[in-house]
Amino acid sequence: MTPSLRVIDPPESVADPVREGAVAGVLLAAGTSSRFGKRNKLLATLNGEPLVRHAARTLSEATVDPRVAIIGANGERVAAALDGLGFAVVENPHYDQGQATSVQAGVRAVREIDADVAGAVFALGDMPLVAPASVDALVSAYRAGEASALAAAYDGERGNPVLFDEQHFDALADTDGDVGGRQLLLAEDDSVLVETGDPGVRRDVDTQADLDGVRERTDRLW
Repeated sequence: MTPSLRVIDPPESVADPVREGAVAGVLLAAGTSSRFGKRNKLLATLNGEPLVRHAARTLSEATVDPRVAIIGANGERVAAALDGLGFAVVENPHYDQGQATSVQAGVRAVREIDADVAGAVFALGDMPLVAPASVDALVSAYRAGEASALAAAYDGERGNPVLFDEQHFDALADTDGDVGGRQLLLAEDDSVLVETGDPGVRRDVDTQADLDGVRERTDRLW
């Protein structure tokens, strides 16, 4: 049975933060898009821009810094899609071995850029509808001392992105397979879900049908 995590509302403000220091943003954008077909889903267009650029803009407009993008499949084209958004781009040569290798690359990159970083938000390149405010909600709850491992939620259901305190970086570096930090989040006693009110934290794109659904939704919104 999947363990249930406590659901909290983000604080309205954090006047006296429990946790300080930089919170990095890591965009995981290295996957093979195996369920999408022959094309790389991250380069499929949504409102005239690559899907991955929408996901990256979420981090660029949120209160995370430094920002790192982990690339792999079609790396040069994915990197080009991120141009101008303030990301350090890092290649993961082992991207075909699962998402965990990209998490590991992200941890290494963040530590190299800022050895004193307090924590990191890990976001997925195939989730174009996450609002920057949802990332900020994670950061606010983290700074308020709510937990050391936090995941965005909508209607009480776990989604992405996730935030891990630096104390978990060594464990993240030891993850394997295609689950990233999910097992760590679910196993950690000091984990919470942060209610964002944002359906985008539950909307990823794995298939062409998923992309069609996202396009339909954005057509209604925009």
